[in-house]
Amino acid sequence: MKPLADGEYDAIVMGTGLKECVISGLLSVQGLKILQVDRNNYYGAEIASLNLTNLFEKFKAGEVPTFLGANRDYNVDLIPKFIMACGNLTKMLLHTKVTRYLEFKSIGGSYVYKKGKILKVPATPQEALQSSLMGILEKRRFRKFLIYIDQYVHADAGTHDGRDLTKMTMRELYLDFGMVPETHEFISHAMCLELDEAHLDQPALQAVEQLQIYCYSLARYGDSPYIYPMYGLGGLPEGFSRICAVHGGTFMLNRDVDEVLFNENGEAYGVRCGDEMAKAKMVIGDPSYFPKEKIRATGQVARCICFLNHPIPNTRDSDSCQIVIPGPQVGRVNDVFVCSMSNALSVSARGIYIAIVSTKLEKNEPEEELRSGLALLGPILQRFTTVATTYEPVADGEADKCFISKSFDATSHFEKDCDDMLDLYKRVTGKDLDLSINADSVEADY
Repeated sequence: MKPLADGEYDAIVMGTGLKECVISGLLSVQGLKILQVDRNNYYGAEIASLNLTNLFEKFKAGEVPTFLGANRDYNVDLIPKFIMACGNLTKMLLHTKVTRYLEFKSIGGSYVYKKGKILKVPATPQEALQSSLMGILEKRRFRKFLIYIDQYVHADAGTHDGRDLTKMTMRELYLDFGMVPETHEFISHAMCLELDEAHLDQPALQAVEQLQIYCYSLARYGDSPYIYPMYGLGGLPEGFSRICAVHGGTFMLNRDVDEVLFNENGEAYGVRCGDEMAKAKMVIGDPSYFPKEKIRATGQVARCICFLNHPIPNTRDSDSCQIVIPGPQVGRVNDVFVCSMSNALSVSARGIYIAIVSTKLEKNEPEEELRSGLALLGPILQRFTTVATTYEPVADGEADKCFISKSFDATSHFEKDCDDMLDLYKRVTGKDLDLSINADSVEADY
């Protein structure tokens, strides 16, 4: 069998999705010899940004309508997500200096759905006072709660005010400040970014730390805590790929992997592509490249990409925004997410807005389960709906040398996906990634 590229590597990475490119970039910086292959002829895999021609071709939707404008103006995310301004993904971008290759903009606003209305998540004390999310007395309690969260330091008992958040549940913490269940729901889903109600009866520390990151990110940019790369999310894996290439990594697009090769001990030692083979000490990749016995299904995610000729109504004509619809508000367990982008982020033609609605399926009825989000959009010019099964690895990879990422979730942000990236890095290297970098300045050269 002929050698594939150089034939032998420290690691073979299958797929050019964000998680895989982050890992290949980080490993190459540490001096490992990397081969990265992808079955597609573009970077990004699941999280690619496509022009109109490629998008319509992917969904077999025929000719591109002329009213959508020029093909070159579009970079449509297949899985749209926003980046927490001071979250872990921003720190990874700084850690690897990928910020040198990308330009970011702040998202116009963050909203939450309550009793049939779209309401802005307060970004300033003034907005909080004017918001109809809460009554007058509740606003005071909310302010007192946020002051406590802002000064809380887990390692400093002097900031705890007698509360042990490793034992006190999130529900108990909310009630301790006298806040009503409706406020619990808004804070948990729109600010802590919790996906369901299970966290309410778990120790409050994790949710509080997530809320601190949200508030810190919000203070950084003002209107919302999220940032987004110009020209679409596809720039993120391309940026990390560039880091890998600069450090000697080899990339092969349009090359599918026919087989992951295993030795007699059940350890992966390479891959076969046609009559070519490459060997490595470990094989890393997204679930779609591995044998079925190595992964298990965790559910299904429905996403609907919609083209609009107007901003989403009731979002202050925002050129970009996120809307969280808490599951309990629409009789569901899982939240529904809506995000919108426009020409201001260089992802569409002038006057065209791209809105994406997503959720984790509960009844296998995608149209019905996305309805609450679609109803907020107003008239839709064109739409594409996908249903994807999500997977996770059945083992950590130590025994079989198969290090597999999880599928991307239904949320419109990267926070849970960053947890998986950090876990994947630790499984591959045996150590935690140093994220002690200050996410305050993307201009700094660390």
